[in-house]
Amino acid sequence: MSGGHQQHPARVVGHGHDHDDHHGHTHADHGSLKSYTTGFILAVILTAIPFWLVMGKVIDKSSTLGLVLLAFAAVQIVVHMVYFLHMNTKSEGGWSMLALIFTIMLVFIMLSGSLWVMYHLNHNMMPGMMTDSSMHETVPESMQNMPGMDMSTMPKSHDMHDMPNMQQTP
Repeated sequence: MSGGHQQHPARVVGHGHDHDDHHGHTHADHGSLKSYTTGFILAVILTAIPFWLVMGKVIDKSSTLGLVLLAFAAVQIVVHMVYFLHMNTKSEGGWSMLALIFTIMLVFIMLSGSLWVMYHLNHNMMPGMMTDSSMHETVPESMQNMPGMDMSTMPKSHDMHDMPNMQQTP
């Protein structure tokens, strides 16, 4: 049956390009033993220093210690992203870095908004914590000078022990 039928080559090339081409997409370097070793050493150092700071009680003030630990954590995140996830501005055409920046912005907005709401809820919903100066702030100025309105007779706090007994007697 060789009359007019042509033999096809063993390797058929599809659309005029090799399958290793991936339509012009370039892939980032997957790292070398040197880069993985550098990342590992940095990660160990960035873990050991905060551990020593906490266990050795090097920094006395807890707020300062918290900020220092957060700084070490942020640097550790960057080390992991660069050395192990191979994220840079060139990988994936810059889209992975753009997605990271967008994610960081969303997390910042959500955290700061949540902290803002919680602070104001705590401030506005805790009447037992009000002082004399804040009590004067809550009473409108026009009512503070009303005849018969003595600010010294106003309760200093809302104490539950001063409330009348609500139990029913049988």
